[in-house]
Amino acid sequence: MNFIEQLFENILWNTRFFVLLAVIFSMIGGISLFLVASSDIWHVAVVVYNVYINGAHPQNFHEMLVGDLIGAIDLYLMAIVMFIFGFGLYELFISEIDVAQKSGGSSRILEINSLDELKDKLAKVIVMVLIVSFFKRVLHTNFSGAVEMLYFSISIFALALALYFMHKGGSSHE
Repeated sequence: MNFIEQLFENILWNTRFFVLLAVIFSMIGGISLFLVASSDIWHVAVVVYNVYINGAHPQNFHEMLVGDLIGAIDLYLMAIVMFIFGFGLYELFISEIDVAQKSGGSSRILEINSLDELKDKLAKVIVMVLIVSFFKRVLHTNFSGAVEMLYFSISIFALALALYFMHKGGSSHE
């Protein structure tokens, strides 16, 4: 029975390598998001160049410009979520990343020691993604009354309060 038990435990332990699929595709997703966001910013730069060279300002140029840049920031933050997720899964299930430890100057944000720590780091970045997405939507909202402006003010206050408690609860600033 000892041989069968040991064989089963070896198979069971080695199934953790399926996590590599999530790690690899998280990295591919993150890289893809970085490329798309960078392409969006390049497009904004080309539009700005053309506007100032040709002297023709399209209608709502500034709103479009800010909206596109906020959208790119949103994509960059999502790419960071993918990277943190991939690094965290790798360190939790496969092995610590030796290259990062040898470099000495590596960022602690990619150092994951527990599933709770991974969830906490992901939650912080996801909250930032939601805040950026909120402000992108607000750019395209037309307020027609005092009640809508009051709701807008309350939502900004709620976001500020959430950020305050999110950073107050953490033991370190990363």
